[in-house]
Amino acid sequence: MKAITVGAATLNQTPMDWDGNARSIRAAIATAKENGVSLLCLPEMCITGYGCEDAFLGPGLVGEAERTLLSLLPDTKGIAVCLGLPVLCGGGLYNAVAMAVDGTLVGFAAKQHLAGDGIHYEPRWFKPWPAGAVASTTVDGKPVPMGELLFDVGGLRVGFEICEDAWVAKRPGADLAALAVDVILNPSASHFAFGKFETRKRFVLEGSRAFAATYVYTNLVGNEAGRVIYDGGALIASCGELLAAGPRLNFRDMSLTTAVVDLSVTRMARARSASFAVKPEGDAHRTAAVPFVFPAARPAPTAPPSPAWEDSTRLKEEEFTRAEALGLFDYLRKSRSRGFVVSSSGGHDSAAAAMLSALAIRFAHADLGTAAWRERLAYIPGASAWRDPEEALASMLTTLYQATRQSGETTRLAARAVSVACGSRHLELDVQPMVDAYLTSVAAGIGRPLDWNRDDLALQNIQARVRGPSAWLLTNVEGKLLLTTSNRSEAAAGYATMDGDTCGGLAPIAGIDKAFLRGWLRWLCREGYAGGAPIAGLEAVVSQPSTPELRPASARQISEEDLMPFEILDRIERLGVRDKLAPADIFRRMRVERADVAPSTLAGWIERFFTLFARNQWKRERYAPSFHLDDENLDPRSWCRFPILSGGFGRELSDLRVLAAQPEGGHP
Repeated sequence: MKAITVGAATLNQTPMDWDGNARSIRAAIATAKENGVSLLCLPEMCITGYGCEDAFLGPGLVGEAERTLLSLLPDTKGIAVCLGLPVLCGGGLYNAVAMAVDGTLVGFAAKQHLAGDGIHYEPRWFKPWPAGAVASTTVDGKPVPMGELLFDVGGLRVGFEICEDAWVAKRPGADLAALAVDVILNPSASHFAFGKFETRKRFVLEGSRAFAATYVYTNLVGNEAGRVIYDGGALIASCGELLAAGPRLNFRDMSLTTAVVDLSVTRMARARSASFAVKPEGDAHRTAAVPFVFPAARPAPTAPPSPAWEDSTRLKEEEFTRAEALGLFDYLRKSRSRGFVVSSSGGHDSAAAAMLSALAIRFAHADLGTAAWRERLAYIPGASAWRDPEEALASMLTTLYQATRQSGETTRLAARAVSVACGSRHLELDVQPMVDAYLTSVAAGIGRPLDWNRDDLALQNIQARVRGPSAWLLTNVEGKLLLTTSNRSEAAAGYATMDGDTCGGLAPIAGIDKAFLRGWLRWLCREGYAGGAPIAGLEAVVSQPSTPELRPASARQISEEDLMPFEILDRIERLGVRDKLAPADIFRRMRVERADVAPSTLAGWIERFFTLFARNQWKRERYAPSFHLDDENLDPRSWCRFPILSGGFGRELSDLRVLAAQPEGGHP
């Protein structure tokens, strides 16, 4: 038996926060040593932060990363550690991992497959490393080997798959296995998306089985750079068996997951397999060797059980709740904001933004404990005296209801109920005098009064826009962060008023569709998240239809009558934006799925969606930063590019009309 203790640490880093990032790394290494870990895997780009964007291309950043790496080497005495950073070699910049053993830099492994789709732009900054290639770079005036290296650490053979390397068909792990690798380390910066963790778990387990090796995976955690949330979730597997799994979506700066692995078991698993291919030509040119004496393995501490929410039948709702809360809390503290302001309408969207803000503070306290929670918020005056999250929320969260002549008592009372449920400070303002002042001024300028028959849209929008200055003023006075309250469905159709409900510095729900959001609020109200009671105060919101409440009460304005049923809108969006289907193809697909809808009605909805989508790209370009939650985001700066000016799907919509006019409505 040859047993060693391996570890994977998740870190909450910040781009170019050199001191803070190094502090987290040192804490991880020290904790690993205390727990008897001999080999520690840290996340991708943990020294610089993953989200440095075009700053990666500056020589200052690369030089500072190298200096930070050198400063960390003494901390690696008595342990083998991998640390991620960008490295220059032969005129190219590479996404690399430094292998440090017992205080010495042994070499760099470089990423072979760059993430260049979706939210990722790695090919903009880095070069892919050629498979099997080995070169040399210079660090602190000394040559250091670099490439697809196999590290021989005191007889332990260690190789790398760096994040995307494990997601491709031709994984580097297969080649490493042929070179008799013992342990494959996967340092990752893998963003959160609904259900994605199960995919990661599968490739870790399958990698450990197919490669007959121990597989150690780790990840970043938290809102690192603004838009992307990382969910952590370290994994350690051996020969197809999951040995340990770390926490996900937690609020800690560092979490360590450990396991004891028996190298003799993995080595004999390879030897017993008749189909396992080895490379008899050897690997001397690709091996970086360093002496190291492994201490006796200690029993790994008992891992805490997985939280109840991870086994919930409503996993998407649970993941959404915790990902949003973590994203908001990190954005708050890293931007040094003193709290949140939400312009509360008494409707679904503002209720969701307010509730998520409150849950961010409550979840952080529950996860960190009072002392560490206060420490995270210590920059806020008075935070050191807060006894619990409810006391903090009374200071940190402000909800603001701004009534016009069209506002009704139902929404006023709903906004108050949401405030009570959130524990916020709640203000009510009458902004009708400001609306009247604008109307009087413009009417005098154009020489006629404005009326609902001729000026419907303008009269709606001025009510939404007039609320912006008050919300911004309050935000500035209190030093807080103003949250926008527009969702993804509204962003797709442009059903939002620029400088109205899009006012704010962060758009927490702009990445989630309205249909899900309404269901989530009902679930939160009537069932509650795992470990929490139902939030009955939301009943006043979930029991009413969505309405912008901008037309006179006699008009009985309903959002879905202005647009279409949100479930239909969201389905068209997925087929048209995510799957890139033409309007006519969407019509054919949905004629089967929604046989209950008249062909002319369905075609009208599809045409309306595409017309509004093309017309309103300029609005999406102006949205505040939003969180990426799934592969259906509309944020043009991180996911969905579309021209501001276009032909507006003119020919495609003409084809749709011809198809819908056919007998049986073009039914296949």
